[in-house]
Amino acid sequence: MKTNETVETEEISQKREKTSEILPEFLDKRHIRSKVISLSLPALLNMFLISFVGIADMIMVGRLGPSAISAVGMVNQPNFLVISVFMALTVGTTALVARFVGAGDIKGAKNVARQSLIVSIFFGIGISIFLYIFAPQIERGMGAEPDVLVLGIAYMRIIAMGMTFNVISMIIGAILRGSGDMKTPLVADTVANLTNIIGNYILIFGKLGAPSLGVAGAGIATSISRFISMSILLYVLYNGKTMVKLSLKDNYRLDWSIIRRVLNIGIPSAVEQFVLRSGQLAFVRIIAELGTVPFATHQIAMNIQSLSFMPGQAFSMAATTLVGQLLGARKPDIAEESARQTRLIGMMVAGVTAFVIFFFGRYLVMLYTDDTSIIEQGRVCLRIIAAIQPAQSTQFILAGALRGAGDTRFPLYSTMLGMWGMRVALSYLFVLVFKWGLTGAWLAIAFDQVIRAILIYTRFNSGKWKWMRV
Repeated sequence: MKTNETVETEEISQKREKTSEILPEFLDKRHIRSKVISLSLPALLNMFLISFVGIADMIMVGRLGPSAISAVGMVNQPNFLVISVFMALTVGTTALVARFVGAGDIKGAKNVARQSLIVSIFFGIGISIFLYIFAPQIERGMGAEPDVLVLGIAYMRIIAMGMTFNVISMIIGAILRGSGDMKTPLVADTVANLTNIIGNYILIFGKLGAPSLGVAGAGIATSISRFISMSILLYVLYNGKTMVKLSLKDNYRLDWSIIRRVLNIGIPSAVEQFVLRSGQLAFVRIIAELGTVPFATHQIAMNIQSLSFMPGQAFSMAATTLVGQLLGARKPDIAEESARQTRLIGMMVAGVTAFVIFFFGRYLVMLYTDDTSIIEQGRVCLRIIAAIQPAQSTQFILAGALRGAGDTRFPLYSTMLGMWGMRVALSYLFVLVFKWGLTGAWLAIAFDQVIRAILIYTRFNSGKWKWMRV
């Protein structure tokens, strides 16, 4: 007869065996870098794909004129603000799934996945209804001019109808990334985004016998692509070979103990995103005071800037997964070294991106418009952001490492100070008081990124995150 001690020893042994399959022992920095790249590369390709599609979207919408560009930009900001609340679930899900997987507890990881999926469905439906009903009030609150208002309301309502698909896709992506699967979200987004580009071309300009719908066509194409992404990810989660595979026969009753654990990790990240997006909303409101053409310039420059921050976000995802799994496997020193190596590789990629934006920014802006005023202003904005790439990359990647450890409060504090204390406050001073125009606003962005990088780097070096309990 097996004693309780024997059973417990066997369970621990089985968990360690599973963990060793997921997290082989790292022998040196070369092995760590190999693991970093294997996780980062799919995420990096995915981020570049998303960025490319965003650029293609804006280029096509840009052919409709500054009002169309402004309409899309004014819809995106409040959408980001509302969905930022959902980050509580995605960040918490990735971190907790990674911890369970690192500890070899796949059953626990599946339970987290089920609970997060249930909550995401209800949340997505709620967001869709809210945005559809209050679209006119939101657009007026954004300060949209009359020529932008009608376009913006129509675009927001179409985007709202596909928001549930987006939310479900986000949570499944968080589940898969927590388990170490970066490739499936890449495949789903590749198919969806190619569909989006083709749909934009057909529906915006009225090709292949379709009606010319302009900005509304862009919204329809986006919602269709989000449905496709959700469908692929759901299929993989229930029928694929993923480590955290679910079944319709599973128990889907709400488990509040798991949901609380997810939210305890994620709520500071949700608040961080809310602070970030509300700050961006205030920032955009200040820029809107400059008029339609400067605002259109800002939207184009921000669209191109995604080329610089997407790599940081991709490596941030890898850092979150690695740190979460390694801390779950009780390897804090390797977790720290993995985060440092992720930052090193990310900085190299950011350097290349900065070079392209600094020296070829003018030509990138010319892809969107032939307006000489927009081209010149856009070039100046892009050179400012190229100069602070090391700081931007650092704060993205190391903040991801902290989130993987469950240390989500400190990134919140750094975002509060950087976004509101630097970006919003300085943009008000530079734009509305000193009258430096759009250049002043982008200098405020630079100050924001630098101060956040300093704070995050200091927190990471303290090592306190290695002993966080989640």
